[in-house]
Amino acid sequence: MMSRLESALLMLATVLAGGSGLVLHIMKEWMTAPDPFAVAHHPWQPFVLKLHVLSVPFLVLALGMTVTAHALARLTAGRRSGRRSGVAVLGTVVPMILSGVLIQVLTTPTALRATVWTHLLTSLVYLGAYSVHQIVTPSRPETLPGPS
Repeated sequence: MMSRLESALLMLATVLAGGSGLVLHIMKEWMTAPDPFAVAHHPWQPFVLKLHVLSVPFLVLALGMTVTAHALARLTAGRRSGRRSGVAVLGTVVPMILSGVLIQVLTTPTALRATVWTHLLTSLVYLGAYSVHQIVTPSRPETLPGPS
């Protein structure tokens, strides 16, 4: 069972990483800099990128704690509440994290573009599934049967 601290860390890390990622995408893809030689499309773009890169390790840590403290216990106990949204969250985690790492190191334009789209799509599905999971699951912790 997840503690309130673990749940709060996951929520905060999801909001910071997801929010900064969405804002960064909007800045890079939908905004144009007034100077054609500018590297950033918005003056806050470097700050938002740093916020995203620094918040993601906390998200990975929180997701790891969630898998061990919550997801595995729910799946093995046969709990039904929130199973679809929880599985959807779990299904996006590995491709989201791996594509985020690959974005940092790929240099081939085609591979980089495909990886960016993979990261964007898996991140959007993660954010949607996580939001649904928060809505459809009970807010009060339920006790799961322990080992006998």
